[in-house]
Amino acid sequence: MHKRVIIIKLGSAVIAGKDGRISRTIIKKVAAEIADLSVKYKVVLVSSGAVSSGKSYIHQYKGSLTERKAAAAIGNPLLIRLYQQYFAYFQIPVAQALCERHHFSNRLQFLQLKETFQTFWDNGILPIVNENDLVSNVELKFSDNDELATLLAIAFEAETLFICTSVGGFMNDKKEIIPVIDKIDSTVMAYVHADKSSLGLGGMLSKLTFTRLAVSLGIKVIICGLKAISPFKTALDGKAGTTFLPQPSNLKAKQKWLASGSITLGTIMVDKGAAKALNQRKSLLTIGIKKVQGRFTINEIVQLMNEENEIIGVAQVKLPASAIIENISTKNVIAAHADNIVLF
Repeated sequence: MHKRVIIIKLGSAVIAGKDGRISRTIIKKVAAEIADLSVKYKVVLVSSGAVSSGKSYIHQYKGSLTERKAAAAIGNPLLIRLYQQYFAYFQIPVAQALCERHHFSNRLQFLQLKETFQTFWDNGILPIVNENDLVSNVELKFSDNDELATLLAIAFEAETLFICTSVGGFMNDKKEIIPVIDKIDSTVMAYVHADKSSLGLGGMLSKLTFTRLAVSLGIKVIICGLKAISPFKTALDGKAGTTFLPQPSNLKAKQKWLASGSITLGTIMVDKGAAKALNQRKSLLTIGIKKVQGRFTINEIVQLMNEENEIIGVAQVKLPASAIIENISTKNVIAAHADNIVLF
């Protein structure tokens, strides 16, 4: 039986109390339902809570970047040990996968990551993912685990991405959960408040931002809570939380990678003629480039910008920045092939 992939993201505010301690009751409930889901699905669990688990060991903890890194290093083994304990009841071994952004930005490492996760699933192992906070460069960190979970969902072409929240779904201005949203438009965005929980880095704005990316690439997203007896099944049945319906996507796997997980190392501004050609799925020629910023090399990712300074897409370049600049006035020199360009 071909199993589809689901990604489940748990934030600190969902699995921990106000004192930062992880709730064993919640972990037990999550383990029981993931064990049930694993019969039909390949599951990835993205779990926050490492910093929350480890910060009590840091004297006079104030939440600085260095203290957060230290707390995460202490808390990660504590958190994974707790998951090991409760998944053992269901004979499910767990693997800790600490990810960094380069695992998504480097195409070879990205493919190796996919192969490793497939090995987990082939052997009945549940991957539990978090960011490798100890070594992650502050400039290249994931904004939060909502982003990490979304990139994993795109990487594995997941059927569904669950983003669990303490409020149980996406609410309108009357604090009522909206059951189904088919399009994230200005009306939906107007309900968003840039608030953050006391334990997490994210907020509903973050969740909605990455939800919009996921659904645009054909992934169903469910924002839900964990109060129901079987919260994920209940949400899948449309009886809890908010379901964001996926949009049709014809992008190839590599194009999805370009659109989501890549670090852009520079910017290319294109003229009106080149922008029109790109919309017709043509390659980017150097003669259509007005300006180049950044010191990128061959096969690295750059942003594409129009003359109005709007980002219109990303491209994996065939030439380094220096060669593109040298050939701006030269005809028929390809800066990026059409297959390696994704427009937003």
